[in-house]
Amino acid sequence: MKNLMALIVMVSAVTVSATADAAGDMGNMDMTGGPQQGADAKNGMSHMSHGEVKKVDAAAGKLTIKHGPLENLGMEAMTMVFKVKDPAMLSQVKVGDKIDFVAEEVDGALTVMKLQKQ
Repeated sequence: MKNLMALIVMVSAVTVSATADAAGDMGNMDMTGGPQQGADAKNGMSHMSHGEVKKVDAAAGKLTIKHGPLENLGMEAMTMVFKVKDPAMLSQVKVGDKIDFVAEEVDGALTVMKLQKQ
């Protein structure tokens, strides 16, 4: 019986040690990448999404965009309101314009970080 207990203790110790060692090896992993890939990921920007400007609200610094999937945010196609990183973006577009854009969550608000007309 003593031999069985000693064996269980040794197996448990080896298992815990191996698990801790494996967890320590993950310290150098980049866990921020998400779905970003290629050159855009190196620049800190995910690929651009496509959309149509439905409303420009210069006073509030916001755009309403009917967009396709936002893969970097895990969102499906819909129409929604976004803040803009730079208010000058609002003067580049008007209702009905087709755009390519990158949106990210900044301080809890979905924000257009990059914008260009198609």
